[in-house]
Amino acid sequence: MPSDGNSQVMSGRLYGSHFIFLVSSRCVSIVTPLSSAVKAAAEYDVVWEKFLPSDYQDILSRLASPLVFKSKKELFLRLSNPILVDKGKKMLWLDKSTSKKCYMLSARELSITWANDPLYWCWKPFPQSRFDQVVELVTTWWLEINGMIHTRMLSPNTTYKAYLIVKFADRAYGLDSLPSDLSVEVRNHKSNGTIYLRYPEDKKQLLERLWMLNRIETLRPSGVATGEERVPCERDDGWMEIELGEFFCGESNEEVKMSLKEVKSVHLKGGLIVEGIELRPKK
Repeated sequence: MPSDGNSQVMSGRLYGSHFIFLVSSRCVSIVTPLSSAVKAAAEYDVVWEKFLPSDYQDILSRLASPLVFKSKKELFLRLSNPILVDKGKKMLWLDKSTSKKCYMLSARELSITWANDPLYWCWKPFPQSRFDQVVELVTTWWLEINGMIHTRMLSPNTTYKAYLIVKFADRAYGLDSLPSDLSVEVRNHKSNGTIYLRYPEDKKQLLERLWMLNRIETLRPSGVATGEERVPCERDDGWMEIELGEFFCGESNEEVKMSLKEVKSVHLKGGLIVEGIELRPKK
């Protein structure tokens, strides 16, 4: 009996040690390639992290809604599509070809003369907008829209263009009685232009107006400088964009001022729908 008991104990120990051996061997066979896979994934993440802006952690903290991602690649792809930040008042995304930051300031982030007076402007939700609200000009003779952003929010050592994103309501009137002045200013550098707030012209209208502008330019006194004349551009998303100007974003933090202004006409105007100002790297 004792020998049988010892035999069972020894057997138990043998089985036990054999079990441990099997488990250990199996773990080694699994962990070895798993470690390689984890290492490869980590290295893969390091590569994709280089495509993310250096302040991406700050961007994540400013998101209007939490963003779920499993890898830096997935994060990059998610940030390559417009996403709301700063309580939904701005929109940010990364340019897929350059990894540069793009921003859009909602109408709520802009300074629009008399925008909070319902006699002149109307705030409302708009199905085609990416923001909660847009603002529509009811009627006024003084049209002035200003925006501001700090260059630290953008990608350094990059030339940007600023665009006012708008629509014309069916009832729009008086917006093109005189050209609107456009400008983008950073420190002592200023980019100027003008634009008539109307739908893009057909070829005949464009040729007629170019002839008239050439005639005006011929009669203009020498020494009178004018900015570049621009035209609204239709976008794939149904909105129109107006190029306000361009600027270079360097290493230092500067204030960028952007504006559209038409305050010379005494005629009333209305029907301009403003979504915001968009900033994109120059192509």
